[in-house]
Amino acid sequence: MQWRALVLGLVLLRLGLHGVLWLVFGLGPSMGFYQRFPLSFGFQRLRSPDGPASPASGPVGRPGLSGPSWLQPPGTAATQSPRKVPRRPEPGCGPAHWGYVLGGRDRGPDEYEKRYSGAFPPQLRAQMRDLARGMFVFGYDNYMAHAFPQDELNPIHCRGRGPDRGDPSNLNINDVLGNYSLTLVDALDTLAVMGNSSEFQKAVKLVINTVSFDKDSTVQVFEATIRVLGSLLSAHRIITDSKQPFGDMTIKDYDNELLYMAHDLAVRLLPAFENTKTGIPYPRVNLKTGVPPDTNNETCTAGAGSLLVEFGILSRLLGDSTFEWVARRAVKALWNLRSNDTGLLGNVVNIQTGHWVGKQSGLGAGLDSFYEYLLKSYILFGEKEDLEMFNAAYQSIQNYLRRGREACNEGEGDPPLYVNVNMFSGQLMNTWIDSLQAFFPGLQVLIGDVEDAICLHAFYYAIWKRYGALPERYNWQLQAPDVLFYPLRPELVESTYLLYQATKNPFYLHVGMDILQSLEKYTKVKCGYATLHHVIDKSTEDRMESFFLSETCKYLYLLFDEDNPVHKSGTRYMFTTEGHIVSVDEHLRELPWKEFFSEEGGQDQGGKSVHRPKPHELKVINSSSNCNRVPDERRYSLPLKSIYMRQIDQMVGLI
Repeated sequence: MQWRALVLGLVLLRLGLHGVLWLVFGLGPSMGFYQRFPLSFGFQRLRSPDGPASPASGPVGRPGLSGPSWLQPPGTAATQSPRKVPRRPEPGCGPAHWGYVLGGRDRGPDEYEKRYSGAFPPQLRAQMRDLARGMFVFGYDNYMAHAFPQDELNPIHCRGRGPDRGDPSNLNINDVLGNYSLTLVDALDTLAVMGNSSEFQKAVKLVINTVSFDKDSTVQVFEATIRVLGSLLSAHRIITDSKQPFGDMTIKDYDNELLYMAHDLAVRLLPAFENTKTGIPYPRVNLKTGVPPDTNNETCTAGAGSLLVEFGILSRLLGDSTFEWVARRAVKALWNLRSNDTGLLGNVVNIQTGHWVGKQSGLGAGLDSFYEYLLKSYILFGEKEDLEMFNAAYQSIQNYLRRGREACNEGEGDPPLYVNVNMFSGQLMNTWIDSLQAFFPGLQVLIGDVEDAICLHAFYYAIWKRYGALPERYNWQLQAPDVLFYPLRPELVESTYLLYQATKNPFYLHVGMDILQSLEKYTKVKCGYATLHHVIDKSTEDRMESFFLSETCKYLYLLFDEDNPVHKSGTRYMFTTEGHIVSVDEHLRELPWKEFFSEEGGQDQGGKSVHRPKPHELKVINSSSNCNRVPDERRYSLPLKSIYMRQIDQMVGLI
């Protein structure tokens, strides 16, 4: 009995010491993350004045709940009045004043200057560039050796993966894998961006000679569009570019085969737009037979409304308006279903009734690329209505999704965060964010809202610093992941790259180096890079998704390759939502069919009666030359000029 009393005494003593530390120093169970994030994001669990901690999800944000202003509805004392958008960054004092930025506890400007504001050594930059290239090569070579012609590589067991024929309900696999060598197709323009002309030419010939879309595969329209159609169009434009900025990427006797393949795939996707009362497409089609008879009538907003860039490029290259017409009709149909009160859209809609099945409005899964493509469609095609829709959507996002104080680095309350709300009321629906939302700072860079982008990026980077990856879902109230896996997603890398292009601040090179080293340390396996099953214990899953090569590796490489033609050639480039590179030129701002038609096919801009155009004989529009005139909206194009931003006093502390 004496030993039990002794153990009990030691336990009580330890608990007592923890209690003293808590009271005296304010140290809590999450001290590691909280102490190294001086932005004071208020991650402590929230308690109502008279009760226990509030739940992690559900109807939170009720009057009387104490805690961060993120939980308070817009218009309360905890928040500022709605922001005017976009805010343009004002001239700052340059990198020398970044000594106050990123400083953790007991870290002053001198230490920051020593670690981060000094020049990122050219040798280190070259080393990181080569590491990013090596990461791509290791994954690509292993795919070609062990998986091609299948869709994906299983990097742990060194074999290929295709559609799950035994379980058609396995949508996680079957929505993406169509038995068309997905990883090879998706990686084509990354080979070009990295200057590997011989492998690019070899890969293009393999795609032309071996890939067919005449397959009994039921795929998601969105995934097939952004991963396959987008890559074919990007590679086609690289091959036919008369300037050849990436080196000699021409193909001997090339006869627009990739464009013909893109047309073939798009025609097989068109049945998704038929027999739908709203004009919003079905989520899936069978490449041989069309829409399956037992198909779902519900689709997500991003899936149905993020087809316009690829379909629009195809239409303008072919001179066939059909593809852009159906994609634009879907965007307008969704836009017209937005809430009259808030201007927000939900995340899941019934394509026959137009009823919102999912009423959550946020920036992550189900909505992310819808907003992205409103802006990028305008960048490419110059249609004013796309910009008008984006500006209205962005204002609604600022009014209802953005919580916290007005400025990132000053004022009362918590720093800004974008939350998930009910599309009709604007009330908070849950207290988590997902990793897909990390794309949003990059989108904010494109419209010049750089200060807000800096602050939001810091939030996601702080989570990465804690886990060495971004969990698929993170609960900002509980300070813990809700969904623990990380499938090698590129969104944080993309925003890091775009913020570096906007600011030229070496901090973002350090962020990229952190991400590179984490990927090498935790995800590299025998034959590639594996999905993290659990961001805490770092266990892995045997899957390497195609976007790892098409996006994650590409953005990391470009971050460190200062002299890449993307940055130096004089051509203005934009990236699709799958990271495929597209030159912005006047040919894509012209309507080869001459007349602009409304979604109903009723009148053009001059009021003349027009009809919905029909597909006609394939007609290739010459798109090899680049733009001779610079559009007025030059701030929307890449590469962005260096912008000095307003100083922020605190961001994320690096320890």
